[in-house]
Amino acid sequence: MLAGFLAAIGLTFLSGQALADPGFDRFVQKFWGDAKAAGISASTYRNVFTGMEPDPDTIRLMSKQSEFVKPVWDYLDSAVSETRIERGRELLKEYDSVLRRVEARYGVDREAVLAIWGMETNFGGFMGKHNVIRALATLAYAAPRRTAFWEKELIKALSIVQAGHVRFADMEGSWAGAMGHTQFMPSSWEAYAADYDGDGRRDIWTSVPDALASTANYLKRHGWQTGKTWGYEVVLPSNFDFRLADDDTTLTLRDWRRQGVKRANGRAFPRLEDNAILVMPAGASGPAFLMLRNFYVIKRYNNATAYALAVGHLADRIIGGGELEGDWSREYMPLSRSETAELQAELNRRGYDVGTPDGLIGPATRRGIRAYQRARGITPDGYASVVLLARIKLDG
Repeated sequence: MLAGFLAAIGLTFLSGQALADPGFDRFVQKFWGDAKAAGISASTYRNVFTGMEPDPDTIRLMSKQSEFVKPVWDYLDSAVSETRIERGRELLKEYDSVLRRVEARYGVDREAVLAIWGMETNFGGFMGKHNVIRALATLAYAAPRRTAFWEKELIKALSIVQAGHVRFADMEGSWAGAMGHTQFMPSSWEAYAADYDGDGRRDIWTSVPDALASTANYLKRHGWQTGKTWGYEVVLPSNFDFRLADDDTTLTLRDWRRQGVKRANGRAFPRLEDNAILVMPAGASGPAFLMLRNFYVIKRYNNATAYALAVGHLADRIIGGGELEGDWSREYMPLSRSETAELQAELNRRGYDVGTPDGLIGPATRRGIRAYQRARGITPDGYASVVLLARIKLDG
């Protein structure tokens, strides 16, 4: 058992301790060899794992397969709320000197750094209540996939504690191991965390300046373009060629303008040589955007269009920008995974080969949707909605 194993290497538990999960006991015993090889000391291992049991919330959440897909408009309503905008403006003033130095040091616009802080933990209001090492150990032990990934992150987390950057008891984060004010995974902490105040610790848990500098460093290292926006809300001409709206076609803003695309607020594009991709998060029924390089840098933080759009929009609102001009047609609800699989099966049945119905929307599914829409005289935006599913089922 774990107590005997640890005693053999000089690590002892409190007498009388009962181990509730023998499988976790065996995992910790086996993992000691990997930890020792990575430079983790016996004392660190003992201090961390003594009395530890798997995190039941992590087990519950890693197994949860939500059928519900939150519409982008609901996501934005919550993420870019008036309360969060106002708090962001207050913190822009409170941390003015820090944000100016961070911006000068890393070349990342202060409002973008602030917006990520707001999105990730509501400006430090909720950084997670899970001990990160316990959560990662649970995932490395119990997760059905990506075991090597979780084990690597667990080693990194143990190294952070051993180096004294944070106490084990204070290493709180999400159920999946994201940590601190701006939610770094341990490997991202190792690669990008910054010591803003020069105290020898890269403390993203209790030092707001360290956390903001770390986020700016992350964005810089992934290609942030200083002084440039994330994107522009645009309106499309009535005769627009929707084949260009494939989430991949890159044109200069000058070329998009030649296609009849204009900014929704009526202003001119400031740099016509900038490259951009047209993105319609809710298809032709909702607002459209020309996304620049910085939008895709934000997606390196969280690879979701709704997340990056929310970060960009929140950043704009914090520095005085207005609401989006376009309206969302909220009846065009996105499909759940099971509904997407149903749509894929219906498209296949009608000869639009989209591959195995797996409930995941990729390029083949979007091509099939566009082909179906063109054949039926529907705007070929490639967007999978409950309205589209109902239409294709009515076709018989």
